[in-house]
Amino acid sequence: MSPLLGLRPELQDTCTSLGLMLSVVLLIGLARVVALQQLHRPVAHAFVLEFLATFQLCCCTHELQLLSEQHPAHPTWTLTLVYFFSLVHGLTLVGTSSNPCGVMMQMMLGGMSPETGAVRLLAQLVSALCSRYCTSALWNLGLTQYHVSERSFACKNPIQVDLFKAVITEAVCSFLFHSALLHFQEVRTKLRIHLLAALITFLVYAGGSLTGAVFNPALALSLHFMCFDEAFPQFFIVYWLAPSLGILLMILMFSFFLPWLHNNHTINKKE
Repeated sequence: MSPLLGLRPELQDTCTSLGLMLSVVLLIGLARVVALQQLHRPVAHAFVLEFLATFQLCCCTHELQLLSEQHPAHPTWTLTLVYFFSLVHGLTLVGTSSNPCGVMMQMMLGGMSPETGAVRLLAQLVSALCSRYCTSALWNLGLTQYHVSERSFACKNPIQVDLFKAVITEAVCSFLFHSALLHFQEVRTKLRIHLLAALITFLVYAGGSLTGAVFNPALALSLHFMCFDEAFPQFFIVYWLAPSLGILLMILMFSFFLPWLHNNHTINKKE
């Protein structure tokens, strides 16, 4: 007899959801191993790995979002899951960004060619849509009482503030996360993953009730595809332009403004 049968129905559903997310992580891990062994062309290699990473991130986030809606009275539990799966993604998706803003940052800093960047961006967007429909098909199996396929095809507007505040929220989240991503590169890998997971959890806590704190255009497309269809200008500005603006401001600050300020300060001291 299944060990889950002795639990309350809501706990059974939660365990099932967690099991689904971990199963996705294991399957994607297996697919990554196969891809690393079989794919030798750089373009195909980059496309497949970025596709798999984005697929894992989006599928797990769909399920996490569903769990958070089922346990609104226990936000600590949701934040714990966000932290745990941020660690899991950090450990299992090494070498990929699964975020168009991350690709933009690397291209703007000269760490990635435009051709490779375009391939990775295409893989992320295609994967975001595929993950949405795969999640819907999975929910259609009715493995838990709140797995309803129709839910994924409805627009549940996550923006709870006016447009200006929503843009600021997503831009600041993107700025902080990618600043940390850029400046934690010298930190030991194990510590860096924990620091980034803690930062993601904090950003979700701080901005989740305002915009969902997505700061990832591909993930936003997967989560809110129907909202993009119904209110494209608003969602395009909040979830695509705002995170990109955060990246641009971060690069301008750390690559131009702060060095310029430092040089001016040095010159003034010499004088």
